[in-house]
Amino acid sequence: MPNADTHGILCLGRLYCDLLFTGLAEMPELGRERFAGGFALSAGGGGYITAAHLAARGRPAFLASRLGLDALSCALEAELAASGVDLGHLERSAEAGPQPTVALVQGSERAFVSRRAGTARPATLDAALADRRVRHLHIAEYATLHEIPGLVAQAKARGLSVSLDPSWDDALIRDPGLLAACAGIDLFLPNEEELRAITGRADVQDGLDRLADAFPLTVVKRGGDGAVLAGAGGLRLSMAAETVPVVDTTGAGDAFNAGFLDAWLDGYGHRACLAAAIATGSASVGRTGGAPRPDASP
Repeated sequence: MPNADTHGILCLGRLYCDLLFTGLAEMPELGRERFAGGFALSAGGGGYITAAHLAARGRPAFLASRLGLDALSCALEAELAASGVDLGHLERSAEAGPQPTVALVQGSERAFVSRRAGTARPATLDAALADRRVRHLHIAEYATLHEIPGLVAQAKARGLSVSLDPSWDDALIRDPGLLAACAGIDLFLPNEEELRAITGRADVQDGLDRLADAFPLTVVKRGGDGAVLAGAGGLRLSMAAETVPVVDTTGAGDAFNAGFLDAWLDGYGHRACLAAAIATGSASVGRTGGAPRPDASP
């Protein structure tokens, strides 16, 4: 069990209100209406989802984010309070919302439409990075790092290790300055599509070769094909995915991140870290929504 006084993880990222439409037979077309078999409203965003899975694993997890005062934002309050995540660094501001994400789920495929509101930098960020209970900073999307230049250096000055999930962003995923902006990051956590876009390499192994020069450790999420880990000195390790029924893959990558980070910070070997990550991600796809919700049925 991690020491709650020194082994916390600070998760930084925008907090969304996820409107999840599941059971779609077909995706919508312009001028056509489709009807979903199911619907759920839940808190979303990679920072929160990773933090909630960390908390469910017993890891002290802190969320640095902003939440609006509008009706959609307020609808998330009960879920956030019950998540086990420390919300002491959550900023409440009218300018921070609403931030909805509409997720359309057809089988294992998803499509998203989101709205960002205001800045990604919470007013609480400096205090959060200085929190003595925090050992590690997890940045949930490159867009957040892009908005906060100097963030990695600030975290490092506090003695924190740093991880980043780049997360897909059409405007930024092919940014030629992305890798330079990520200097100092210890653990890079893209999925396969993001890897290809960032490196410009169609072959995953070729992409890993490039990232191995940029990061001490890279872990690529490959969905149903499992995951592959790469590091300096030619380190490569692949692991197959579990075979599980899939209800909704929303947030599965963020759950994967939580499993890996939890084991990695406890000093487990690479194989054990991959196994923990795959197990956490696999459990996530068996129910609707990204974060664990003890009060909800799968």
